Amino acid sequence: MRISHLRQRLRDLGAKPCHEDRLLRGWSQVCSYDRKHSPAEIFFPQALRNELPAIEAELHGLARLKSEHLAALSPPLMEPLAIRLSPQAGKSLVISRAAGEDANAALRASSNNEGVARLLVELHDGQMVESVLLPRGGLCVSTQVGCAVGCVFCMSGRAGLLRQLGSAEIVAQVVLARRRRAVGKVVFMGMGEPAHNLDNVLEAIGLLGTQGNIGHKNLVLSTVGDLRVFERLMEGFPLTGKPSPQPSPASGRGGKREMQSSIPVKPALAVSLHSTDAQLRAKLLPHAPQITIEELVERSEAYARATHYPVQYQWTLLEGVNDSDAELQRIAQLLSGKYAVINFIPFNTVDGLPYRRPSSERIALMAHTLNRQGIYTRVRDSAGQEIEGACGQLRARAVQTKITAAKISF
Repeated sequence: MRISHLRQRLRDLGAKPCHEDRLLRGWSQVCSYDRKHSPAEIFFPQALRNELPAIEAELHGLARLKSEHLAALSPPLMEPLAIRLSPQAGKSLVISRAAGEDANAALRASSNNEGVARLLVELHDGQMVESVLLPRGGLCVSTQVGCAVGCVFCMSGRAGLLRQLGSAEIVAQVVLARRRRAVGKVVFMGMGEPAHNLDNVLEAIGLLGTQGNIGHKNLVLSTVGDLRVFERLMEGFPLTGKPSPQPSPASGRGGKREMQSSIPVKPALAVSLHSTDAQLRAKLLPHAPQITIEELVERSEAYARATHYPVQYQWTLLEGVNDSDAELQRIAQLLSGKYAVINFIPFNTVDGLPYRRPSSERIALMAHTLNRQGIYTRVRDSAGQEIEGACGQLRARAVQTKITAAKISF
């Protein structure tokens, strides 16, 4: 189901924009449709009230919890620095060792698994995807069943792309999580490549950033570097594809500019980098678009400067593959002066794959080395090491169990 189809259905039942807005807010925020002096029973048109139970049942059936897998606590891999990002030209960040626990608590890397749980989600047609409850009210959602990129270290794409998720199915994962706890940040980094389902992903982001009551910078779209993402996200900005000038004091609070765009919600951007070596990256991400790493960083930087949200570069750490000193040196050169963060994600063991995560000491040293060179670096746990829940593994095991059960019953 697409949100645009749901909106049309509501209009066909006599809903005006105000009725549509209240229903979508109630659904996406898991809250009552009633308002003070305006209960739903007299606010919604009669035709919509009559159809509401069927609509709610259909929305509820978009995403159901199949199983939940809690992650145990693990100690942080490194003691973080207190860091303040600055979008000012020529400086990517300011680093200081601020005293007190409050400074560190606000910026602590998510290697601490507190509040982490992997959710195996069953969709209306029986297909399954994964969502992840993250610390501090975060949620990672899937955008496809399977994936066509075929990253060699990822389980999600080993069976290829099976189907796209509709925008309502993407939002339904947020609704499912919100029935369990508060969600204030959504990252589109689960199963699938968002660029390959861009219309549905942007439609979901548009709803979550408006009726869903999630701040735009807390909606994080991840990509391996598809040019279509940059073209769509840069719509409405001046000098499309080039770094925008810094806002003047007259441009308003937060430096926001008036812009005409088909995308009313501008999410933060995460880019799956994984290597600065073009040949190695092509091996790790065999079906990623053919774009040079330099152009990828240039386009990402342009978007970061335009939105004033730093780009998050994702880097899955594979021992003996992309954890060398040479990689560290190239990262420092590539991201020097950029408005960016690099997230090191230690590899989660995947059945049948030969890769391993580097030692905790090596990971801490890598992060420390880059931070000392002015590249804001965080170590993020991939939320599932203890339960063998690397992205796609829960679904793969569930599918295999279903196949085995079917063979036995036959």
